[in-house]
This record gives sequence, C-alpha cells and structure tokens, in this order.
Amino acid sequence: MEISQPPALKPGVLRVIPLGGLGEIGRNMTVFELDEKILIVDCGVLFPEETQPGVDLILPDLGYLEDKLDRIIGLVLTHGHEDHIGGVPYLLRMRSDIPIMGSQLTLALIESKLKEHRINPFTHTVKEGMREQVGPFNLEFLAVNHSIPDSLAVVIRSAAGSILATGDFKMDQLPLDGRVTDLRGFARIGEEGLDLFMVDSTNADVPGFTPLEREIGPVIESVIAKTRGKVVVASFASHVHRVQQVIDAAIANGRKVVFVGRSMVKNMGIASELGYLNVPADAVVELNESERIPDNQLVFMSTGSQGEPMAVLSRIANSDHRISIGERDTVLLASSLIPGNENAVYRVIDGLTKLGANVVHKGNAKVHVSGHSAAGELLYCYNILRPRNVLPIHGEYRHLTANAKLAIQTGVNPEQVLIAEDGAVIDLVDSVARIVGRVPCDMLYVDGKTVGKITEEDLRDRMILAAEGFISIFAVVDKQTGRVVEGPEIRARAYAEEDHVFDDIVPAIERALADAANDGVRDSYQLQQVIRKTVGSWVAKAHRRKPMIIPIVVYSSRPA
Repeated sequence: MEISQPPALKPGVLRVIPLGGLGEIGRNMTVFELDEKILIVDCGVLFPEETQPGVDLILPDLGYLEDKLDRIIGLVLTHGHEDHIGGVPYLLRMRSDIPIMGSQLTLALIESKLKEHRINPFTHTVKEGMREQVGPFNLEFLAVNHSIPDSLAVVIRSAAGSILATGDFKMDQLPLDGRVTDLRGFARIGEEGLDLFMVDSTNADVPGFTPLEREIGPVIESVIAKTRGKVVVASFASHVHRVQQVIDAAIANGRKVVFVGRSMVKNMGIASELGYLNVPADAVVELNESERIPDNQLVFMSTGSQGEPMAVLSRIANSDHRISIGERDTVLLASSLIPGNENAVYRVIDGLTKLGANVVHKGNAKVHVSGHSAAGELLYCYNILRPRNVLPIHGEYRHLTANAKLAIQTGVNPEQVLIAEDGAVIDLVDSVARIVGRVPCDMLYVDGKTVGKITEEDLRDRMILAAEGFISIFAVVDKQTGRVVEGPEIRARAYAEEDHVFDDIVPAIERALADAANDGVRDSYQLQQVIRKTVGSWVAKAHRRKPMIIPIVVYSSRPA
C-alpha cells in the first residue's frame, strides 16, 4: 500500500488507525479518533527476530501521536500479554497521565511493569458487563476466553457507529475458570447492528475448533509421572491456567514446584495474590531450597518457551544455569511457537536433547492448546454478529487473508472486508468503512535505553558483523605525495582467521595506494575506497567471506 496522506478528519466521522498488529503477531495497538478525541486500544511490543541483533523490543510507531497527546482520553487494555501491554511504559513516557482501563489482573500486571519504569499510572478497573462513557465513546466490556485470565473484548459505540474489538480470544466451552466467551453478548450486539468487527486472526487458517484446555492437564500429569528425574516446564510467564495445571500435576505426583525466571516469579506472585492461581502453602519452594530436595520430587516452572537467549530454558540448554539437565530428566515446552521464533526454539530443543533430556513439546504430545480461535469458531462469530464491515487484526498477512475469506463465506460484502497494513487510515461513514490513506508507520526499535534511534541500516550492519566479521585497516599517508608513511595495520574481529593471515595482502594495499597516488588521488575518502576494494576482493577470493571493512586513512606531513 502506497503512503497517501489521508484527508482531514471531518466532524462526526470515526477514524480507525492500526499502528501495529497487522502483518505481524505482536505490537498490537489501534487508535480510534472522533471529534478531536482519541481512544487507544492496547499498546504492545513485538519481540525481535534473528535478523534484528541487539534489539530488545519493537514498539508500535508512536510518532503519529506525538502532536496529539493532549487529545488522548483513554487507553483500553484487553488483556495482560506483552504483545498488548508491553509498549505502555513508552507511551506513558510521552504523557504519564493517560487514563488506563483494564481488568483486575491486566492492571496488576501493567502496574507492576510501570513501577519498574518509575511511572505511577492513572488506572480504572473494569470487568465484563460494565459500561463506561469516555468522551464521545461509550465502551462496553465483554468476557472472552484466552490463555490468560480476565481477558476482555470491547464494544466502542458512538454517534458515528459501533465497533467490536475482540482482543485475543477463543471459544473454549469448558474453560478451567468457568469464564466462557460471552456469545450471548455477541448475539445482542449483532441484533443491535454492528458496523465494524475487528477480529483476532491468529488461527484463522487453522480448520475446525481449538481443543479444550482441560484436556491438557492429564497429559502433563502423565509426563511428570513417567519421569524418573527432575521436570522442567517452560511456558509463557503469563499463562496462569497452564501454570495451575502444572502445580496440580506436580502435587498429584508428590513433587514440589519451583518458579524460575524473573517474569515467572513476579507474574505468578501477582496471580496468586489476586486469587487467579491456587497455590497450596507447601506446594512451592524457592530455587535455593530446591537444591536440598531430590530431583524426582521437583518440577521447575520456567520462562523461555520461545527460545529467548537469556531466558531460563535457553541458559539450561547452554549449561549456563544452576539447573542442570541429564538423561533422567524431562523438559516440557507448554506453548505454541510464535512465528519467527522457530529456529531459536529448535536450537534450544537440540541443546536439551544433546544433554540427554527427554524433550516433550506440542509437536510430539498434546501439552498445549492455542489461546486463539480457529476457523470454525470464527465462522460462528460472523454468523452471530453479521457485521457490516470487517477488519481482520492480530496476524501475519496469510492469517488476515484467511480471516477475510471466512467473513466473505458467511455473507459479508467482499468490498467491506478490509485487509489493511499498519498505518492504514480507515474512516467509518454511514456504516461503511473505507481505507482513505495511510500514515507513516515504521518499526520503533528499543535498544537498551534508546528508543527509535536504531535504523534498518544499523540492523544490516549488525547482521554483517555477526555473520561475516569486521576488518579495520589503518594507514598513515603523506599529504603531499600520497605515499604510505605508516602501516597499513590490519585488525580483525569476529573473524575466524588470525590477524597474521592478512600479511599477504599488505603489499597489495601498498601498491594500490601507490597507484592511486601516481594518478593524483589525494582525497582520504577515495583512498579509503581503494583500500576497501583491495581488501574486499582478496578476502572474498581467499576466504569466501564478506566482512564489514572499515579503512581509516590519516594524513601526515612527514615525508615518505
């Protein structure tokens, strides 16, 4: 989609701008704009891939809001997963008093996160069935079932039309906490008439229905029962229901549970304190205490199910953690792969297997079910709601397309099913949604304490450094004659060869500089290019590598 400046927003027109979450599973964020007021739903992060070295997090492009901060009247958080709340601290750095609405658990998780950023937020707890008037927007919250408790969908009503944003959801009819997706509420909204349905697309290309969560518990218990040594279970640090199943299975097999990993310890502490996690007093022990307990009496509940390099499971696989793994032990990955993380996860599985562990994962056992609606569930939703317009969200392009096809199959006008990209500007006028332009919407990289200062060019340079290495060449050249006075000195980093192998190329560099001098070249940049070309050609032929080459030419008045 080409960037085209959207028209000025007319009074009474509801404008929808997704700033993240379209074409990717992560950094979910949508802006709703009406009569000079802005409502935001979610503000999450995307975790970097291997092609983005040194990047900690990727944020939605907050640039659109920089000159509109005073118009923001509220931020709604649908649930407590990082891809929906992780970007909130960076938004609140821009304006700290933006009111935040969410369920009890969601707000507890975001408040804990904001405390680390020294931000004291303005929060308002909501729950299913509640309505809130926020400026020109009337909000109704509906219960939805997901892989974290207390998830909500939100109905946004206004004089310009009605919108239902599902957040992440599925339709487990027998959820562990008894909290089903509110299909009666969906039906009521459908009877009212729904102008725009913004619906989770993650599993739109998966036929049928998502299996029940309660089918997973017996499998986990069976895996633990068959293990002679210790058990390590890796899951998302917010999957309270899965952790509950692990605790119950551990107790049933006479084992203690050890929470490992900063986020796991923190989140489960919050969940337990608020009553979302039932933890018997003697069921959990600290990591230090576990060292005095036999392996066959322990289950470690850890982070790292997505292969994150510094997470517990990756460090165990690299033999870089207090927990060691051997032939009697079992490692269970209770999670779905996030697209882009496959290679990292497989490396961890390989590392654990090399150590002798029995590795159980979704590919070889029923140890996890997704938190997102499959195609059959989405079809039910379309038939119940009968929306006038549909905007698939939360998915890569293939997921958005699959979701769009489902909508069309149920009778939605194909022209009113919008497959959009981040930054698309969608106006809702007279119950018709149209893409009217696009605002700039780039990846916003977080690298340490810096935000947005890393460019795509920087990432390409880092990839070269990581894959091919770095060679620097230093030479002192006489300003008058162009002859080499000192050097060239060659140093290599992240390069398999020793520095002395470059001795062979030094005469060629000297000859190239001499030839350039004879041709009257005196400009340092041109001389540096001569060096780069000479070294690059030699390295490619001799070693079949393409390292980053940094030549430095310094002038001297001392004659050659």
